[in-house]
Amino acid sequence: MPGRRPRHRQPGQPAWQPPPQQPGRRPPQPPGENPPSRDAQPPRDAQPPQDGRPPRQAPPRRPDQQRTRPPHPQPTPPPPEEPRSHRRREEPAGHGHGHGHGPAAPASTHVKRLLAFLLIPFALAAVVGIFVLYPWGHDQKTGADLGFGQSPVNGEVISAGATSCSEGEAGQGCVQLAVKMQDGPRPNQTIEQVVPTDPGSPRFAVGDQVVLSYAGENPDDPTSFQVVDFQRGMPLTLLALVFAAAVLVLGRWQGLAALVGLGLSLVMLVGFVLPAILAGEDPLLVAVVGAGLIMFVVLYLTHGFSARTSTAVLGTMLSLALIGVLSTAFSAATSLTGLDENTSSLIGALGAPIDARGLLLAGIVIGALGVLDDVTVTQTSAVWELRAANPTLSWRQLYGAGLRIGRDHVSSAVNTLVLAYAGAALPMLLAYTLSGRTFGEIVSSQAVAQEVVRTLVGSVGLVAAVPITTAIAALVAVQEPAERPGEEGAERAKKRRRPGKTEGR
Repeated sequence: MPGRRPRHRQPGQPAWQPPPQQPGRRPPQPPGENPPSRDAQPPRDAQPPQDGRPPRQAPPRRPDQQRTRPPHPQPTPPPPEEPRSHRRREEPAGHGHGHGHGPAAPASTHVKRLLAFLLIPFALAAVVGIFVLYPWGHDQKTGADLGFGQSPVNGEVISAGATSCSEGEAGQGCVQLAVKMQDGPRPNQTIEQVVPTDPGSPRFAVGDQVVLSYAGENPDDPTSFQVVDFQRGMPLTLLALVFAAAVLVLGRWQGLAALVGLGLSLVMLVGFVLPAILAGEDPLLVAVVGAGLIMFVVLYLTHGFSARTSTAVLGTMLSLALIGVLSTAFSAATSLTGLDENTSSLIGALGAPIDARGLLLAGIVIGALGVLDDVTVTQTSAVWELRAANPTLSWRQLYGAGLRIGRDHVSSAVNTLVLAYAGAALPMLLAYTLSGRTFGEIVSSQAVAQEVVRTLVGSVGLVAAVPITTAIAALVAVQEPAERPGEEGAERAKKRRRPGKTEGR
């Protein structure tokens, strides 16, 4: 047998002779030698047998007996790519001046607890402040009680002609109007009115829809009425509809939520801020409470309940507090009283002790809120998108990248804020320019200085909102579990893939 030690031949034993070979069989081998392999090939220098017969060839193997080398293991093919028609189109990420970001992934339990611990006390404080500062049972005086007994009456100009401003005076310095009243004490009746044509008075023509002021005296006396303004209800309604349609077409459901948030902001201003200030409450405190509640309601309603929105709310709240502190300090340092012409007239008519400087500070806080939420939401979205694109970024790297994004936004937002205040104060700036006073004297005057403080304090708070919000967003974002890029999209694609659709291909 192969591998076995051969036996020694005993003395006198004949040498081993192979048995007679039978046709079709392999000749036996002497003991101790390994049989040749069936696949072994004869050497090239092998001689044919002496009997002249060719060497016997092994019969060919069947195909199922052929020895083949085992195939190398093939790499697992990647999952089939989802058809383009079945892919969900992702929403764009945060940008310079908008808030359009995709739906945020659910936050972890640790992040939810941290944000709730930081925000719930402020939300409760805003709600409690509403109940404490609201003028419960306060009887607010109306315009008639304060001497503003003028009632508006709508009318239409049916004729107009040049005339003198008074009887017996020569010249044509005025216009005589025939106005048909549409409501009021004499509907469908026509009265004559004489209005001046100097540059400081509005010009009226035939067909104009006008507003008359009725003093409440004898309705048959034309002197009880005075043409004071134009009717603007229809054009303003049309403009509001165009604005709402534009927001809905571009924003869709999120645009609808933004419109609802805008309505709630107006309700908060008219229903809480104004009555509380008129009742004698501190205007700055009322503005801070009202702005805080507007911030919570509008941001969560527009952008949804997520870690992103909570971070933006926290950044907006801290920036708003900074604006309040700075406006209080610098209004006192510059000795601003807030007593401009309109405020002095209002305080004199009300006869109530309203803090004019607090009214100025309240306007600064409420005016800065609209720009702050734009910056904070954009910065938060930018940090979250950076985290999703590269989960390995540390807090410092996220903060640096988000801060670089915020620099461009801050430069444009500050310019917007300055130009908005300058445009609102343009007539006053023109008047001071024509006064012949120097630039320093104009800037340091009461009316201009309060606008300067309003603009600069709001700009400082706007600039500070970028690093504050970016730092908070980076701290919250690094607490989220890191996911491999594309993992979330692959899971969504697997869930949306129909069972059996891939198998049938």
